[in-house]
Parts: sequence; structure tokens; C-alpha cells
Amino acid sequence: MTTASPPLADPSASRTTYRQVLTEPRFRLLFSTRTLGVIADSLRVTTFSALVYAGTGSALLSALAFGAGFLPQLFGSLLLGSLADRLPPRALIAGGYLLEGAAAALLAFVRMPIAVGLAVIGAVALVTPAFSGASARLVARWLDGDAYVLGRSLNNMAASGAQLIGLMVGGAAVAAAGPRAALAAGAAAHLLCAAVVRLRLPRLEAEPVVVAVGAGGGAVRDSLRGAGALLRHRAVRRLLFAQWLPSAFVAGAEGMIVAYAGGRHFAAGSYAVLMACLPVGMLLGDLVVGRWLRPAIRERLVVPLIVLMGLPLLGFAADPGRALSAGLLLLAGLGFANGLGLQREFLDALPEEGQGQAFGLLGSGNMTLQGLGPVAIGAIAAPSGTGAAMALAGLGTLLTAAWILSWRRPRPTPKAAT
Repeated sequence: MTTASPPLADPSASRTTYRQVLTEPRFRLLFSTRTLGVIADSLRVTTFSALVYAGTGSALLSALAFGAGFLPQLFGSLLLGSLADRLPPRALIAGGYLLEGAAAALLAFVRMPIAVGLAVIGAVALVTPAFSGASARLVARWLDGDAYVLGRSLNNMAASGAQLIGLMVGGAAVAAAGPRAALAAGAAAHLLCAAVVRLRLPRLEAEPVVVAVGAGGGAVRDSLRGAGALLRHRAVRRLLFAQWLPSAFVAGAEGMIVAYAGGRHFAAGSYAVLMACLPVGMLLGDLVVGRWLRPAIRERLVVPLIVLMGLPLLGFAADPGRALSAGLLLLAGLGFANGLGLQREFLDALPEEGQGQAFGLLGSGNMTLQGLGPVAIGAIAAPSGTGAAMALAGLGTLLTAAWILSWRRPRPTPKAAT
């Protein structure tokens, strides 16, 4: 397998528009159901965390309830990720929404020990990479070239906006009707997504189905073999870490915002404003980079945009005030658009078989490292302070940019070939 850097996009390539991407009806259906699903996920995660804290008064258990839906996903991708390529996608995606709805309904209507509730959330997280990988594989099949990149951009923007909506709706629903009613609303949203996918998504040809999970461990063995092959592929491995590491460092800094605001005695509620600055910056960055820049320019801006993620965080070493902190976080959020310049390279580097598992591994690794980032940066904050820890997260992002630059540098064209 070659490890040479993929060529950058043709500078003369035409720029696709978001409107053109949304004219694809199958993508539009997946996009709309995924947006509603992210809102329901955010509602479930935050509400269950609040329910655990109300019942136990334990900040640790509340944090475990918040992270239980993210951390197990990497293990699920390693053990069950091959199902994204083996099972019929419509049934798999609809089944995923149905399973998430059933889990939220159990939490809403059945009073169970906290440990059992955490196990329910963790079980859903284990199989989530298979559902998300199947959906991403369909998007890659139905959208070509720049349309695929903009499709990913739309999904990113929708996810950021949906998380904000889920946080706002969750807080209002808990205040108005209590956490169990809010969980029931999230369950209903997931069940609606399952019904729409089952009834409206075209039926695709069934692919070979792995049914012998118990008899010989076929699905698990294939998943481990597929994940190992992807991680041994140098180009794929580099592109995975190029997408994982910057967001993990910034997530670590994001996890310090509440402590930073509290330690500097900002006005009550300031932490919520500061936490909203990152997703707002992400929305703006994806919109600007995806809408107005040509494919070749996006790909050349990957490293500068990663630098933009990390450089503002260095400013927290000087303990900025509330307004400057908001500006720094907004700038860091803009840099998340670097991912748009890596999508074509990542898709081109993947083998023909196993694309669904690769997309599942990309998403699950991202979620897991973003869950571990705050833990690592929080451990640094104990001796050094929150501002210094956030600055170190920025430094880690800059070092990642330097590493990516070392292997993404365009190579000169040989004279003979010219």
C-alpha cells in the first residue's frame, strides 16, 4: 500500500453549493433524521445526567452518566464495526434509532438502579458506530467529489446546531415537566426517526449478512481484522489521527470552561455563554469554508485552520476576562473547519471494502478522545491552574499541526512527468 500523500484537489474544480447537495432526496432524508437524532441524543444525555445528580447528589456519577454514551463507542467500533458494511443499511439505521428510542424510554418510565441505567446507555454506545458508519457509507455512495465534502459540512453544522438546541430544549423541558418527561420526548424523537427511515429510505440490495456472532464470533473477528487493517494502513492512520487529535485537545480546553469562569468570579451564567462560543464558531467556520472556498483552497488551509484552533487557547495563559475569553473561544471554533479539507483525502485513502467500518471508527475515535481530553487536561489543571492547562491544550493542537504539515507538504512535480 502506498503511503505517499494524496494529491490536492484540482484548482480548477468547480465549487458545489449546499443547495445542490440538498437536492439529493436520499441524503436529505438522512440529513434531517440525523439532525433530529442529535437533538434527541443531546436531550437524553444531559437529562439523564441531571436525573442522576438529582437522585444521588454525586458530581462523579453525574459525569459518568454524561460520558457513558461516548467512551464505549471506540470499543464498539473495534468489535462490531464490520456490521456497517455487512447488514442492509436501511434496516441497520432504522434499528439504531429504534434501539436509542427504546433506551430513552426505559430510562424515562422504568425506575432502575443508577448502575443499570449506565449499562443501558453504554450498551447503546457500543453499537452506535455500526449505525453511524452505515449512514456515512451511504452518503459517500450518493454524493461525489465536492458534493460529498459539503454533505459532511452540512452534517457538521447540523450537529453543532442540534447540540445547542438539545441543551436549550433539555433545560426547558426539565424545568417545566421534569427529567423523565424530557427523556420521554427524546425517546419519541428517536422512534420518529426510525419510522421515517424505515418508510422513506429506498430499500437497497442486501449485502452478505454476518449472523454467526455467537457461532465462532464472525462479526467480532471480522471487525477486529478490519480495524487492524485500517490502522496498519499508514495513510489512513495518519488521516484518522489528524482528525482526532486537534478536536481532542480543544475538547480538553472546553472541559475547563466552567472551572475557569468560576475561578475568576465571572457573572452567573457566563460559563454557558463561553461554552456556546465554540459551537457557534464551528457553525460559522464550516459555512464560510464550505460555501465560499474552492476545494483546492480548503485542502491547502487544513494546517492553518488547525493552527487557528490552538493559537487562541494560548491566550488563556494570561487569564483573559470574560469578553476576551469569548472571542478566543469563537476563533478556536472557526478552526474546526479544517476537517473539510481532509474529507476527500480520507475517502480516497480508504479501501473499497470496509468503508462503513472506517467511518464508524473515525466517529467513535473522535467521540472517545473528546471524552478523554477533558480528563487529561483536568489532571494538568490541578497543579498548574485552569488557564495554564487550557494554554497547554492549545500547544498540543499546534504540535499536531506541525506533525500534519510534515507529511502533507505538497511534493514538487518531476520534470519528466511534466
